[in-house]
Amino acid sequence: MGDAIGQMLASAVGIAISPLPLIAVILMLATPRGRTNGIAFTAGWVVALGAVTTVVVLAGSGIDTSAGTPDWSYWVKLALGVLFLLLAAEQWQGRPREGKVAEPPGWMRAIDRFTPAKSAGLAAVLAAANPKNLVLAVGGAVSIATSGAGGGGKAVAGALLVLIGSLCTLLPLGVYLLGGARATEVLGGWKAWMSAHNSAIMLVLLLVLGAKYVGDAVVGLT
Repeated sequence: MGDAIGQMLASAVGIAISPLPLIAVILMLATPRGRTNGIAFTAGWVVALGAVTTVVVLAGSGIDTSAGTPDWSYWVKLALGVLFLLLAAEQWQGRPREGKVAEPPGWMRAIDRFTPAKSAGLAAVLAAANPKNLVLAVGGAVSIATSGAGGGGKAVAGALLVLIGSLCTLLPLGVYLLGGARATEVLGGWKAWMSAHNSAIMLVLLLVLGAKYVGDAVVGLT
């Protein structure tokens, strides 16, 4: 089980460091339906991430790993690593130029009109359809599926992948529900910092993850 958890940690942390869902849930929590929409958004994120993880782990767990990690898993990691590096290049090209602020997406400007169902749907899209999060979820789940852990160990590792990867929504919701009078100030500070440094955060994250995945693949294939 330790091997499965260790292999997926980088992917889980990479998913958790996601400025867009964190900003989205904070904006939702500031609306009149903040509590309901915030809970719906967080639930949608957890369910979508859990679904991707479960499908990949179950699909890969039937493969015999008694002879060691199969080569195909390293080829998958190599492809994912290259994709991360390409996404990093795209992030660099699309970064806001000096003195300019990136325009928020249209859905973010309309978030005060969201219903709980629409909030959950948006979370599912950001968790499972966003290229960076989807690639990370698949990569982490492949690592779990091809580890030497038993069924129980893989289940625990998968649950931890979902839990850690959901911290970007669970933490703001927890602060809102338990933080009392200071919750608005704390969440506002998080939102401002993430908004200001979104491009830099994503660029560094994609470069680091791309290098790690490519490095793991090269070591495993040689």
